[in-house]
Amino acid sequence: MTGVLASQQIEELIAAGQIRCAAPPVAGQIQPASLDLRLGTEAIRVRASFLAGAGRRVADRVEEFEMHRVDLTQGAVLEKGCVYVVPLMESLALPQGMTAVANAKSSTGRLDLLTRTITDGGTEFDRVAVGYSGPLYAEICPRSFSVLARTGMRLNQIRFRQGQSVLSDPELVALHEAETLVTGGPAVIDHGLGFSVDLRPSDGGLVGWRAKPHTGVIDLDRINHYDPAEFWDPLQSAKGQLILDPDAFYILVSREAVHIPPAYAAEMAPYLAMVGEFRVHYAGFFDPGFGHAGAGGTGSRGVLEVRCHEAPFVLEHGQVVGRLVYERMDTLPTQLYGAGIASNYQGQGLKLSKHFRS
Repeated sequence: MTGVLASQQIEELIAAGQIRCAAPPVAGQIQPASLDLRLGTEAIRVRASFLAGAGRRVADRVEEFEMHRVDLTQGAVLEKGCVYVVPLMESLALPQGMTAVANAKSSTGRLDLLTRTITDGGTEFDRVAVGYSGPLYAEICPRSFSVLARTGMRLNQIRFRQGQSVLSDPELVALHEAETLVTGGPAVIDHGLGFSVDLRPSDGGLVGWRAKPHTGVIDLDRINHYDPAEFWDPLQSAKGQLILDPDAFYILVSREAVHIPPAYAAEMAPYLAMVGEFRVHYAGFFDPGFGHAGAGGTGSRGVLEVRCHEAPFVLEHGQVVGRLVYERMDTLPTQLYGAGIASNYQGQGLKLSKHFRS
């Protein structure tokens, strides 16, 4: 077994008790190459973000930093700017040789809802050690909007892998020649497939959105509900430039349309820090079938969640801002993104999270 585990293999892990669930999995929780993680019954407000550290338990660290607890069973507001730790409904007893990596779901990232997974003994966010056995926790920090959250909501997801699965640059070049991984721009392959920002849309319309600083609460269960104008300022650019304000949050879009073939998965990673002091894309999993013609796509552009640091920064049209790291699937998934399962972002362009009206 070598590669990223597919949906049917995740089902086998659950059946074998290597993924333990406090309640039976719900429809749509198992994705083509990942498992959505569900919030437990309470959120613990803590003074600061933390990692457990080698040989230490998250529960013990929570006792050091706890301020108060919030009951999520009936829904509760997680306040902007605060840090919460939520025990998740899923826990792990991974077999030896298997690791896992977690990431925020797309809708979570597009709300600037910083959500990371922490584990007992963990020394990195979102990375689960080989053969890990123990609980999982979500650390949640709403950055732009306060949100109403409930038990069972799925804000982050986890992907399982065995062995070395990442494609080398020569392998990625060969895959692009065979499958056309990117259109709308050149294939910039350097430790992954580079992508750039689109600040000259062909229709002359919006280039993006900037989060407003003072807004109401977003109920995470409300889909296609909110008026974007109440939460976002629309952005246009006559020169193909955009000046990023420090600590403002932006939704932009890639110039290129990307394609994830069924036998592969991808993760979005930040580009080199030397190109500018900003972060792109907090949510980083691309499932098999994303943008794939056989799964209802014709190439899908990547939505970029951008936050600038330190000083104002001029972003230019076509500037490379991130990269996609492709990985082999261990086996073909029985379901593909956009084919037979609910997929909010197949064939997307510039698009806010599913909570906002189109």
